[in-house]
Amino acid sequence: MFIGEWILGSIGWGVLHGVLLFVAIAVACSLAAVGVSGARIGRAFVVALLLGLLVGILMAFGIPNMAYTSVGQNVLTGIEPGVRPLVVGMVIIGAVGLIVGIVAAARGGGVGAVFAGLVAGVLIGAISATTPGYQVGAGIGIAVGYIAWIALMVTDIMRTGVDIEELKARFTPTQTIETSKETLAWLQSKMPPGTES
Repeated sequence: MFIGEWILGSIGWGVLHGVLLFVAIAVACSLAAVGVSGARIGRAFVVALLLGLLVGILMAFGIPNMAYTSVGQNVLTGIEPGVRPLVVGMVIIGAVGLIVGIVAAARGGGVGAVFAGLVAGVLIGAISATTPGYQVGAGIGIAVGYIAWIALMVTDIMRTGVDIEELKARFTPTQTIETSKETLAWLQSKMPPGTES
């Protein structure tokens, strides 16, 4: 928490990042326990790390805000310049979220996926339209990285599923059971006749 305050300017970042990190580690350990390879968990981590770095750099330098401002000056000249980047960001990213929601609904996500995609797009557009500065931008990037890591791991296990038979085989002491049977058979063969129970 104190590192979050020292580097990012607020102890709140330390709390948020700490919670997200512990959740991500718990998900990674749970997946490793059910047989997901370390390579798959590591691949999700690398993708999330790159995404977090990208978002952090974009937000720290206010690049989305500059892009929305430029689009707004050319397309939405009738909107007050102070709120123009916000409106453009909500419309553009909201439309992207709507398309993603429609695709998810077509793949079996239901009508709720359309609504969720639209709402998520509008919220992301609103947040990306701000100019938070270096510390807050870095904090947002780190949080996005953790959330992306969790989401990628959960998506991976939902897509591939868990092989219950393989999991059962991993936790069943087959070798111990076979050795015990062999030992019992050997002991029974060494007992004098008529003493077997």
